[in-house]
Amino acid sequence: MARVVGVDGCPAGWIAVSITAEGPLDPKIRVVADFAELVADAENRILAVDMPIGLPETIGPEGRGPERLVRPRLGPRQSSVFSVPSRRAVMTEDYRAACAVASATSTPPRMVAKQCFHIFPRIREIDALMTPALETRVFEVHPELAFWRLNGGAPMALPKKVKGSPNASGLDERRALLARCGYDPARLARPPRGAGADDLLDAAVNALIARRILQGVAESFPAEPARDAKGLRIAIWA
Repeated sequence: MARVVGVDGCPAGWIAVSITAEGPLDPKIRVVADFAELVADAENRILAVDMPIGLPETIGPEGRGPERLVRPRLGPRQSSVFSVPSRRAVMTEDYRAACAVASATSTPPRMVAKQCFHIFPRIREIDALMTPALETRVFEVHPELAFWRLNGGAPMALPKKVKGSPNASGLDERRALLARCGYDPARLARPPRGAGADDLLDAAVNALIARRILQGVAESFPAEPARDAKGLRIAIWA
């Protein structure tokens, strides 16, 4: 049976939660070092990954299009949506140099948040693999937008992290929503080695959006995505 996959970055690489395309979820959880391994698995019909795909050459006053559109829907959770700078900035490996490039390619000039800089290697990894043809299988998602979608269009009440550390109450709130969506909470209680508890929940909710994408009911933000210089779609799905 065809399967779809939710993916999130984690300390050991990528955590992937694979579920069936329809019916009972039957989740399979694993951690891989390389995103290419997930792409190469032909069983994975759709991969919904929490990582920016499609990098503009310049960034305008309101940021990258998808980020601008989804933040208002997330209320107090909108800070979880990072501001991704230009392609040249993302490809720059030194933080100070990346900030200089980001400032030179944004209006008004903006530097790079440290949190965003730390995921640049993950963005570069996916960007090196992505082609317009692969867009039929690989989609950018965002877990807090996914929870918003599955929570009836309401943001989660509690933060997932507080001062950079997992927030038990926030994780429990998300775990309960995932249980209502068909997951066995016991499967989500302990992440595999190399991933955090929040990484597991994010990958699990991303998998549900992957299902929605396969079923043709997911929404693209924006509805008509722009494309970057590589021809890649710039959109977040939910």
